[in-house]
Formats: sequence, C-alpha cells, structure tokens
Amino acid sequence: MAKGRPAKKYSQAGRLHDVIRLIEARHGITIGELAEEAGVDRRTIHRDLRVIHEAGYPLVSEWQGNGKVYRFLTRFKDVPPVSFTLQELMTLYFLRSQMDIFRGTPFHDDLETIFGKVRSVLPPRYAAHLERIARVSLPLLQGGRDYGKVAEPLRLLREALLYQYRLTLSYLSRGKGEPATYRVDPYTLIYYKGGLYLLGYAHNRRALRTFAVERIGRVEMGKERFEMPAEFRPEEQLQSAFGIVDEEVMQVKVRFSPAIAHTVRERLWHPSQSIAEGEDGSVLLSFAAGGRMEIVSWLLSYGSHAEVLEPPELRGEVARIIAEMAGTYGQG
Repeated sequence: MAKGRPAKKYSQAGRLHDVIRLIEARHGITIGELAEEAGVDRRTIHRDLRVIHEAGYPLVSEWQGNGKVYRFLTRFKDVPPVSFTLQELMTLYFLRSQMDIFRGTPFHDDLETIFGKVRSVLPPRYAAHLERIARVSLPLLQGGRDYGKVAEPLRLLREALLYQYRLTLSYLSRGKGEPATYRVDPYTLIYYKGGLYLLGYAHNRRALRTFAVERIGRVEMGKERFEMPAEFRPEEQLQSAFGIVDEEVMQVKVRFSPAIAHTVRERLWHPSQSIAEGEDGSVLLSFAAGGRMEIVSWLLSYGSHAEVLEPPELRGEVARIIAEMAGTYGQG
C-alpha cells in the first residue's frame, strides 16, 4: 500500500470553485486550458461553464487569435482609471454625435451614461466646449430610421449578443404582408448606411441571414445558449457583397463620365475593384460582388453619368428601370 494520504475526491463544487478562480485570475482562458488545469475533459468544462453562467456570473466568450477564450465582465468600478488627451476626447465626442439615430434605445442611454461620467471629471469650460463641438457635427440624415420604436427588441438583442442566447423573433420581410418567425443565433450587429442590421444563423433556413432591426417585431430570448462556429469571421462574412446582401457574385463593369470621374477615382467601392482611365477622361470601374438590388440603386444615383457595360442582365435591368421612369414622367 502506498504511503501518504489517499487522493481526495474532486467534487463538482470544488472544481467549479477552481474554474471560477482561474477565470478571475486571467484576462481570458480557453476550454483546453481549463480542462488541463482541472484534470477533466472538455465536455465537463462546457457543463461547468453553463452552470457558472446560470448561477449569475457575467461569463462571456470571444475570439482571440485562432481560439475562443472565456472571461468575466468587470464592473465599471473595477476597471483601472483611463486617461485621455483633449484631442482623444474630441474624437469621442465627434463619434458620439454620429450615433444620434439610436435615440430612445439602450445604446443611446449607455452613451449618455458614459459621457456623463466623462463630464463629471472635466473642468466645466472643457466640457462645454466639447459639447458645442458635438452639437455642430451632428450628421445630416435623410430618411433616417427611428430606432426608439424598437427599443425593447434592441435591449433583448444586446443581452443575447453578450451572453450568446438563442432568440425567437418575428420579422417582416420587404414586400411581405405578414411577419415570419425565425429561430436565430445572433452573431453580430452591422451598422451600414445609417441602418442597423442583425447578422445571425437562422435555423429554419439553415443559413446566415441579415435582418433589418427596424423590421424586427416580437423578440423572445430563451435559456438555450449557442456556440459560434470556429470558422465564422464577421469581417470576412460580407467581403463578396457590395453592401450587406450576400448573393451570388457577378462581374460588374461600369463606365463613368468625365464629369464625375474624379469622385469615382477617390473612393473605395469594393475590395475587388480596379479602375482604368479612358482617353476622354472617363473611368472604367470593375469589381466582383453580389447584391443586385444594392448595385442597381447605386448606379441609378449617378443618372446618365454611369453606363453599365457588364453583365448584360444587369445592363438590361437598369435600362428597363430607366424606361419605366421615362414613362412615369411622360413622353410629351
């Protein structure tokens, strides 16, 4: 018989205590590291993390490098003091002014709380000056969305994104009379052209879907959690789209007149673009992207200054729309 005390049985309570201690001690820790430290398999650690979260601990996960790490959200009072220069504060105030479209939502409320804390530590003169800068840099929005009407769905979306809870939501698709119901794993929010969109995995469609937040109705957040696929990278998801609609890619070529060629040259329209100069001062823009409706809308905004060369079906669609517009405005 071996000398010494027998090995102590490792109870679940003791293991949970150690797992909590390990997460608290590190800024981020992986499932593999927790399993190695606790001497159990990864499946057991997954169950432990679920128990810890259900017990009320603010457990979150995020990608770092090629792996997912787990950590606890810290409260504001636990965060070390952060100092800013006046130039950095001006940048923050400028960006704050661009978020005015979220008035009436949890995001706007959080911003007001954050800047209230900033104002409380600034000399009154500096605080007043930064407020003036923010007021005169307000964005000029045409056709802006009123997200105050969907404040409660946004609050639930924010919680589900933070803690990776599966959602059931009703959604009114464009041109449909009745909303449809979706079971969605919410992956991320996308801010595009003054609009907010939810990107997530729709289980009843078995595919990633993009939802315009203002068309989301009822939202129910269950207790079922989900894991993001290891291959999901939000920055790569829409690289082939012209905007936020991920459709079949087409090769597009457009000739822009000399009158507006300079505005086309100066901008990045798509990562795949190439620009060729015409002898008459025009430019030929080529790119490969999906999102037919977004491309058509963009082309029509240039009127007669943009001519679609390829693909033929896109050229034909633009010609048909222009003919219908001519009929609307009359021929006489």
